[in-house]
Amino acid sequence: MMGLPVRLPVTAASVDPILKALLFDLGNVIIGLDFGRAYRTLAGLTQHGADEIPKIISRANLAGPYERGELSNDEFHKRFCAALDLDLAYEPFEDLWGDMFMTEPFLEEHFFEGLGRRYRLLLLSNTNDIHYRFLRERYPMLRHFDDFVLSYEVGTMKPDAKIYNEAIRRAGVAAKEYFFVDDKQINVDAARQAGIDAVRFESRDELERQLRDRGVQWD
Repeated sequence: MMGLPVRLPVTAASVDPILKALLFDLGNVIIGLDFGRAYRTLAGLTQHGADEIPKIISRANLAGPYERGELSNDEFHKRFCAALDLDLAYEPFEDLWGDMFMTEPFLEEHFFEGLGRRYRLLLLSNTNDIHYRFLRERYPMLRHFDDFVLSYEVGTMKPDAKIYNEAIRRAGVAAKEYFFVDDKQINVDAARQAGIDAVRFESRDELERQLRDRGVQWD
């Protein structure tokens, strides 16, 4: 008589993880943003006060088209300077516009290095060419990402469904095997509509708790 089949213990190594890809927003998730620093610098170069400058930029409708890739760097520079009556050559403008990120990131390189050994990592960001190049040069943790889904390259911005679908396509996994973190609830809600497990970033400790609850490891 044949004996019963032997059941081997189930271990983490013997089952595929539920999550296979992790998707991170950039600004105010990985690296903090300080627009006020750039506005204060601009205030010293124009007749406008630091509090007035973001209102002028908003009325000029520059940020959205630039981050959707509808304006080149040169076009953005010219329109920006015209809106603020600013006489500033392109190179110093590029340095000024790039210098609005905090020196110390919220999430450190060893965290992404550990995640990158186990999961496919993607960055999903509403950003522009100047900011992206500035960040790639100064923040080494970005080298651990497998792909970058950037609004100015894709031609659309969060929370539009198109950008999430592009991220899912590039990851090569089902939406349910994805985890996403963003600092804005509207973007989190849109990711959930696309079938992605998503949370809003509150702090590093809270993010780590959310990941551990899902069985994600990085140590």
